[in-house]
Amino acid sequence: MATAAVHPVALRLRLLLSPLKSRICVPQAEHAATFGTAVTSAKAAVNGIHLHYQRVGEGEHAVLLLPGMLGSGKTDFAPQLQSLNKKRFTLVAWDPRGYGESRPPDRDFPRDFFERDAKDAVDLMKALQFKQVSLLGWSDGGITALIAAAKYPSYIRKMVIWGANAYVTEEDSRIYQGIRDVSKWSEKARKPLEALYGHDYFAKTCEKWVDGINQFKHLPDGNICRHLLPLIQCPTLIVHGEKDPLVPRFHADFLLEHVKGSRLHLMPEGKHNLHLRFADEFNRFLRQYCNLERRFTLLHQQ
Repeated sequence: MATAAVHPVALRLRLLLSPLKSRICVPQAEHAATFGTAVTSAKAAVNGIHLHYQRVGEGEHAVLLLPGMLGSGKTDFAPQLQSLNKKRFTLVAWDPRGYGESRPPDRDFPRDFFERDAKDAVDLMKALQFKQVSLLGWSDGGITALIAAAKYPSYIRKMVIWGANAYVTEEDSRIYQGIRDVSKWSEKARKPLEALYGHDYFAKTCEKWVDGINQFKHLPDGNICRHLLPLIQCPTLIVHGEKDPLVPRFHADFLLEHVKGSRLHLMPEGKHNLHLRFADEFNRFLRQYCNLERRFTLLHQQ
C-alpha cells in the first residue's frame, strides 16, 4: 500500500486516481453492436424514486451489478455486460439513487446511505420480478452487497465483491482526502464522470462522498457493516488486487475472516479497478468460479 510517507504528494495522488481511469462509457446507440445482444435501458419506480438500470441476457440466474462511488452501470461494468454468458445469466447493472441516470434526487450521504442502497437494490430486483439474485459488487457497491446479503439472506444466491471494506480507519480517511479535490485528478480520470454529471455536480458529489464515508471513522471501530458480516449466508468470493491503492489488503483479510465460508482470490497486479483494467482475466476467473460453484451444488444434490 503506497502512502504519503513514502511517495511525494503528486505521485500519491496519481496512484490514488489511477483506478478511475478505466471507467468505460458506452453510448446507447452502440449497445447492440458492442454487446452482440440488445441491452434494455429503463427505469423502475422503487421506494419513491425512479431507479435506472441496464438489463441484458435471458438466463435463469439473475445477477445484479453494483457500481462504485459516483459510478453507474454504464461507466463501471461494460466488459461484464459484454462478456458474461447471456444464455445462463440475466445481468442487471443499476445506478444507485443520485448516481448516473437515477436522478433526481441528487445524491446525499446520510449515515445509513449504504443500508438505503441495499434496500433499493433488493427492491429493484423484486420489482423486476426476480425471485432470487446474485451480486457482483465493486468498491461502494461491494459494501452495499455485503449489507444486502446480511439483511436479505434468503434472497441472495451468491456474491462476488472486490475493493470493499467493512470499516474505516485513519489510513483510509487519509486516502479519501487525497481524492476530494477533483481538479487534481488527471483528465483521463475526470473525463468519463464529467461527461456523465457535468463538472459542478461531479465535484460537489465527490466532496460529499468523502464527508459521507469519513463519518464512519467516528463510530466505534470505524464500523460500516462489520457487525453484519456474521449474518451472511450465501457463498461469497472476495477478490482483491494486491496493488489496490484505495483499499488496503487488510480489509480483504478481515472480510475473509468474518464472512463464514468465504474465499479470497488475489490478483497480484490488480488495482482498485481490476475488473476493468484486467477485464478478460477477471471475467474468465468469474466464469470458472461460477462453474465450480455449480458443479459443487450438483454434487451436493446427488
